[in-house]
Amino acid sequence: MSSVGKEKEKDIAQDHSESEGEDDEQTDEIDHTLPEGSTPSTSSNKKKKKRSKALKALNSLRGGGKDKIPQELVDVVLNKVKTEHGDTVPDANEATVRAALEQMKIRDVIEGKSGIGGKNKKDVGTHKFWGTQPVPQLGEDAPEEDGWIEPSKPSSEVRQEPYPLPKEFVWSYVDLSDDAQLRELWDLLSANYVEDDVASFRFLYSAEFLRWALQPPGWIKEWHLGVRVASNKKLVAFISAIPISVRVRANLLHASEVNFLCVHKKLRSKRLAPVLIKEVTRQCNLRGVFQALYTVGVVLPTPVSTCRYNHRCLNISKLVNIGFTHVPSNMTLARMILIHKVPDRPRLLDHGGLREMEEKDIPQVADLYSRYMKRFGMYLEFNQDEVRHHFLSGRGEGPGSKDSWKKPRQGQVVWSYVIENPKTHKITDFFTFYSLPSTIIGHPKHDVLNAAYLYYYATETALEDGAEEDGRLKKRLEELIGDALIIADQSKFDVFNGLSLMDNVQFLKDLKFGLGDGLLNYYLFNWRTAPLAGMAPVGDVPTGKGIGVVML
Repeated sequence: MSSVGKEKEKDIAQDHSESEGEDDEQTDEIDHTLPEGSTPSTSSNKKKKKRSKALKALNSLRGGGKDKIPQELVDVVLNKVKTEHGDTVPDANEATVRAALEQMKIRDVIEGKSGIGGKNKKDVGTHKFWGTQPVPQLGEDAPEEDGWIEPSKPSSEVRQEPYPLPKEFVWSYVDLSDDAQLRELWDLLSANYVEDDVASFRFLYSAEFLRWALQPPGWIKEWHLGVRVASNKKLVAFISAIPISVRVRANLLHASEVNFLCVHKKLRSKRLAPVLIKEVTRQCNLRGVFQALYTVGVVLPTPVSTCRYNHRCLNISKLVNIGFTHVPSNMTLARMILIHKVPDRPRLLDHGGLREMEEKDIPQVADLYSRYMKRFGMYLEFNQDEVRHHFLSGRGEGPGSKDSWKKPRQGQVVWSYVIENPKTHKITDFFTFYSLPSTIIGHPKHDVLNAAYLYYYATETALEDGAEEDGRLKKRLEELIGDALIIADQSKFDVFNGLSLMDNVQFLKDLKFGLGDGLLNYYLFNWRTAPLAGMAPVGDVPTGKGIGVVML
């Protein structure tokens, strides 16, 4: 485990506990809000029976000879390694793969409940469900040409009725402009969304974050789908989609970005997740949208790319205290704090032209973003309204100032800064990051982990001839993201997170980011394309250069 291995990976779903009982105390707290028969049994005999069945199934795959592990699974792993790494991995052979798989929960991998390198177990449906969907299946060869799997069709030919739910539940659109409904969604996610495997941390999205993430230009209310208990209207499940324009190599797709799939912990056995996925797909199809982008921390059919989380520790004392990281055996806490200390003031503030992004910067930032992102295999196309929304609308309440980097605004979600040439007034660089805290579960002293996540950035340096080869791009990115770390530290963030995508590999190591345990798999729905370079190069495409999309 890495020094920051307690951090959970970002995902569209939540802990998968559909076949396990919960403790009696937690069950008693919510029994009166759920339909009769929804609460899992806590009988010890039933638990033993379930564990016995699971153990037999696992043993049938793990023991007694190599034929107990499906050859198809071995082939999939081998093909994946060879596709992403070529011949650079000398131990990539059948015997090695089999030995590695023997040490894993093979049944969970096959069913999509856990992933190779991932930690969370998510309620996103088994491979049996995904085998019925228009997604590339495990074991398929990379396509010779990009294209859809199932053709689009007119809305009149799309299923007109919602998919049926169990009789005790009803569909509901969640109106995020209504404070009461926004609070209901916040309550659901705060108690039931993504956790790490040992239940130490759980994402804690703010109300401001949810509005910012789910109401971009062109958002559609029918794409904010909830499930309620019919008897008392309690919100117990949710899934969302927002419209996006995603460029995948040479193709521009008018698609949806699917996120925030969450089912109440007491209802995981109801198999609501696949129904939510089918219903949001139907709603998108009715609007003429037949492709989607989503991310999951587990292996499903079939990732187009995989990125790895990296973490830059800022508040070392707190992170050690809550078990997010640990002090290496060859180091003291004081030494670790000293090594990770960042300057008190951004270096580009006084002489580099650094300032907070403003409304007047939108045209230049949109132009720089567009030119910079074309360097990656998959990225989102933003118009000026979308740039305004993603980089400015989440700044919170209150006036800005020259020293705004020292104190966040009330309700601030996103931090956006530009570099302006003082003579020409040209915007040459920008960087952004956003706030996504986590609840610290059961800790006697700390209750919230304040985490910043690197969002989008761009620099004119990347567009100069030879800038990557001679190190100019690396140097410039270290200056920009180095100042982002300083601003995050002054804003009282505990940790700064980033994925192995875009140009991040240029600066992660030298800026003292540590490798995390979490992997994030990128998926395209109803679209085939060859693998894109994420945490590893693909062919002659370097690490990260395949992915230019940051999922919230």
